Amino acid sequence: MSLGDEPGYPETGHTRTRLPEGDPYGGASRRGGRSSSRSLVTVVGVVVLLIAAIAFANRGGNDTSSNSADTNSTGNGGPVTSSTAASGTKPVETKSDGIPTGYAHSRQGAQSAAANYATALGSDGMFITATRHAIVQTVADPGVMNSMQSGFDADYSADFLKKAGLNTDGTAPQGSTFVNRTLPAGTKVTSYTDAAATVEVWCNGLFGMAGEKSTTPVTSNWFTITMKLSWSGGDWKVLESSQRTGPTPVNGDNPVSGTDEISKAVQEFGGFTYAR
Repeated sequence: MSLGDEPGYPETGHTRTRLPEGDPYGGASRRGGRSSSRSLVTVVGVVVLLIAAIAFANRGGNDTSSNSADTNSTGNGGPVTSSTAASGTKPVETKSDGIPTGYAHSRQGAQSAAANYATALGSDGMFITATRHAIVQTVADPGVMNSMQSGFDADYSADFLKKAGLNTDGTAPQGSTFVNRTLPAGTKVTSYTDAAATVEVWCNGLFGMAGEKSTTPVTSNWFTITMKLSWSGGDWKVLESSQRTGPTPVNGDNPVSGTDEISKAVQEFGGFTYAR
């Protein structure tokens, strides 16, 4: 989500990324022997269909070269079913200040870096000065690190923290849980060279305060981040990023959870290292 478009976000020139009832088996347990054998045939049929579906989904997905993740067609012009599927290749071996680093010098590596950097820059850690500095120093290209850090420091001002319902040090008031998470749904390379890459990251974001006295309940938004990366010091680093709204799917019919359930989920469910 664009931080200038949502409640609690300052309107600055800097972009911050974040932010059936009844018996389900039709009473199979009460059926006689003939019905059971018929059910067995049905189950076998479902298993066969599942195996066929898995085989189809994985067809052509064994190529883990740097270009396979972004190939949209085969040599004869036919589509590749795995062109937008996750590769399953481990993205990194190391972390710096809890942020995955050390990506492959490839298109796939750039996508993994963009997804994980979007998550870090769109986390609640950006609201605390020391943590924010550590994040920026880890993900930013050295040539823009100082200007990026000073820009974020200006954005996360005392006035902004107050509007977000946070204490002056960026922490949540006692009895409340602050939520700010960016959840990548997919990535796409729009340009690539050995020295630089531009990657779009489609994300879902959670933002708000879970608590009885909260005036900013946790909401969900969809947005796409365009991240420009450079190959610097043996890793992909952020040069700049921008953000636009959507694509946004139709909301489901899930009942809204209470503040206690949201707070518990935020505290108990950790994040992921994202791979292309």
